[in-house]
Amino acid sequence: MGEPIHSPADTIGDLEMMTKRSPARKKTGGTTEVEAPKPKGPEPFNPLREVMWRRPGFLIRRLTQIGQAIFFDLCKSESITPLQIGMLTALSMNPWLDQKALGRELSLDRTTTAEVVKRLVDKGLVETRVNPDDRRSRLSVITKDGLNLINGLQESIHRSQELLIEPLSPEDRAVFMRLLAQLVDAHEKMEKQS
Repeated sequence: MGEPIHSPADTIGDLEMMTKRSPARKKTGGTTEVEAPKPKGPEPFNPLREVMWRRPGFLIRRLTQIGQAIFFDLCKSESITPLQIGMLTALSMNPWLDQKALGRELSLDRTTTAEVVKRLVDKGLVETRVNPDDRRSRLSVITKDGLNLINGLQESIHRSQELLIEPLSPEDRAVFMRLLAQLVDAHEKMEKQS
C-alpha cells in the first residue's frame, strides 16, 4: 500500500509526522517545505515473475507465506504456529476427538496430525488418553492452558486475518473469500468422488 493521501484538513501533528518520514525536505526562508516524492517508474520487466505470477499454485503458496509471516509477527510472544492454533481451535469446539477425526477436521494426514498433537502435548496445551472404545487410538482434549492461550490470542489471530486481505476493497474481500471457499469445496468434493 502506498502512503495515505492527506487532505488540507490534516492536523499539524499529521503534517509534522509526514515531514519527519519524508526524506525530501528543503529549507526556504526559515521554514521547511516538503517536496513531493518523485513518482516511481514502472518496475523493470522480470520474465520469471511474468511466468510464476500466472500460476495459481505459486500465488497461493506465496500468500500462505505472507499470511504466516503476519501471524508470527503478531503472535511472536507465543511459540505457536497457525496449524497448532487450528488444532487447538478444533479441540476447543469438539473435545476428545481421536487423531483420525482431528486430522479429518483440519484436512491433515495422519503423520502430520500425530506430530502436531505431540508438540501440543509437550507444551501442556493438549492432553491425550487411550480411547476406551478402541485401544489403538488416542483421544485428545485441549487443556486449561490451551484454552487460555487461544483466548488470549483471539485478537491477534483475528487481526492477522484482517491484515492478510486488507489490501483488497471490502467488496473484493467478499468476492475473494467466496471464490476461495468455492475452490476448496469443489476440490474436496472431487476428492471424495475419486
